[in-house]
Amino acid sequence: MDRNISVCLDGNFYPEDEKLFGAANRGFRYGDGLFETMHVNGTRIQFFSEHFSRLTAGMKLLKMNIPAGFTQDYLERLISKLLNRNKLLKGAKIRLTVFRKDGGLYAPETNEFSFLIESAPLLDYKYQLNEKGLKLGLYLEHKKEVNEFCGIKSANSLIFVLAGIYKKSNFFDECIILNSENRISETVSSNIFIVRDNEIFTPPLSEGCLPGIMRSKIIELASENNFVVSDRYTFVPDDLAYADEIFLTNVINGIRWVGGFRQKRYFNFVSKKLVELLNERFIGL
Repeated sequence: MDRNISVCLDGNFYPEDEKLFGAANRGFRYGDGLFETMHVNGTRIQFFSEHFSRLTAGMKLLKMNIPAGFTQDYLERLISKLLNRNKLLKGAKIRLTVFRKDGGLYAPETNEFSFLIESAPLLDYKYQLNEKGLKLGLYLEHKKEVNEFCGIKSANSLIFVLAGIYKKSNFFDECIILNSENRISETVSSNIFIVRDNEIFTPPLSEGCLPGIMRSKIIELASENNFVVSDRYTFVPDDLAYADEIFLTNVINGIRWVGGFRQKRYFNFVSKKLVELLNERFIGL
């Protein structure tokens, strides 16, 4: 690895390849942590207040003690320093991971935490719609339980790992994950939107999908631009046969359109328009 690449652990900077954790790390042992992945435009962290709110809500759910100094401003300063150290000034992906400090078995010895900030370059700081539509698959082996943990990006992500293995081994670009009622929840890395007769639909949060930051921004942006948008209806995989378009959203890619699911092929007219609006509003293009 390039020793010029830095990471930030608990406010201090280290070379990327330096040993930072031991075998007692609770993130490694128990998945006792959570994370946020963020898009950086130039040196500006997109939607950081929303990310920080979701992160701290998740930390409270996991019974972590949040000190007064662990603020949005503090983290923004550290991320800015990391971007400058790694010379990532045109666009980057940031991963902020929080995990409980070492000690204990299932019952921890402390509810104090550590945090790690990592960075990686993006090919383009603006959102680009994929030229070729994604091939969408359906993962059936395990279902996602609907509970309060669906609202956080947990370090315990086994269903997404297994769905990712299935996706890769079956040559899909993305895979739908179902909830325990066999209804559509989300995909491996994105929220899902369905377009039919110029109306836009996405599963409600009660279906177990992550409350994605980009999901909420697309609902807001589409509604402001005269699209009819609804997150009240539930869907099963067979419903996708009646869709005109399907697109997926997350903060790193923005919007990706689906070209095919099973035997059905889809358009991307709404996806194209929304990417334009997304860049105009948030990237300044």
